[in-house]
Amino acid sequence: MIKVSILGATGYTGQELVRLLSGHPQVEIVALGSRSYAGKNYGQVYPHLGDKVNLICRAMTDPFLIEGAEVIFLALPHGLSAPYVEKALVLNKKVIDLGADFRLQSPEVYQAWYKKQAPSVKLLEQAVYGLPEIYRQQIKQTNLVANPGCYPTTILLALYPLLKEKLVKPDIIIDSKSGISGAGRSLKKGSLYAESNENVKPYGFPAHRHLPEIEQELIKWYKEVRLTFTPHLVPLTRGMLSTIYLSTAVSLNKIQTVYQKYYKDEPFIKFYEDNYPEIKWVQGTNFCALGCSLEESKGRLIIISVIDNLIKGAAGQAIQNMNLMCGFSETIGLSAAALYP
Repeated sequence: MIKVSILGATGYTGQELVRLLSGHPQVEIVALGSRSYAGKNYGQVYPHLGDKVNLICRAMTDPFLIEGAEVIFLALPHGLSAPYVEKALVLNKKVIDLGADFRLQSPEVYQAWYKKQAPSVKLLEQAVYGLPEIYRQQIKQTNLVANPGCYPTTILLALYPLLKEKLVKPDIIIDSKSGISGAGRSLKKGSLYAESNENVKPYGFPAHRHLPEIEQELIKWYKEVRLTFTPHLVPLTRGMLSTIYLSTAVSLNKIQTVYQKYYKDEPFIKFYEDNYPEIKWVQGTNFCALGCSLEESKGRLIIISVIDNLIKGAAGQAIQNMNLMCGFSETIGLSAAALYP
């Protein structure tokens, strides 16, 4: 058993971490940190978890959040993680940051997009980008993982095999749609029921903060990538779908063969050769489901990529990373089937 703490435990992502980790056979949750609910029993905040976790939320300044655990999950807004990471690494703890602070390798790029001081270069150099299907070996060897954003997860997993094999042209158009939970639990006008129900709207457009994260990874596989990315908010609680448009000169059979080559042994990727995945197929799971279509006469390839934004896009992927860092089976605690209907 390992002892874990969760800082930011009362947001949607933090709640999902608590829910999943409370059923993990190798984990004991010892501390929960909250900026809004310090002093309250976690069951008062989330009654559906009251019989799973009987802990009082601690103030974020409580040293036990770091000192009392072996693995620390940070589910905090951007700009807040670095001090906790620094303290944890000094004590040789393992840290998984679900925020944005360690995803971008350039301090200048981070500051330009997030309008906050970036963590120190020394800390940034220690962070491993936590996409297990691509960086599994590096994740196993680090004490600091930067958990990817939800949009980047759908997009990077869809494009990685094709860009690595240079099977597509570098002009990429991405149309993504996310459920409302991706906006977080805090009150925002755009997340109100009357604003979001029966509505679809682009947001963070034309410069969503996940764009530099996506570009940072894509240019590692294809230097000349030119990306157009438009995210939309749709009236769902959870789930994310990215539709990606590319040009290619190869056959559909070749595309499918490459996907199978890269992902046939990946426990959390499902590639469908004869179907196009839907959000319902992955809700409540740590899976990314992929499918594609090719109009061969025009060389136009369309890829569909879906995840649950709170699990594979956040908490589940963080636990997958923890499993790798701690030497556990990668799938332990993450084997639930999708919630359907």
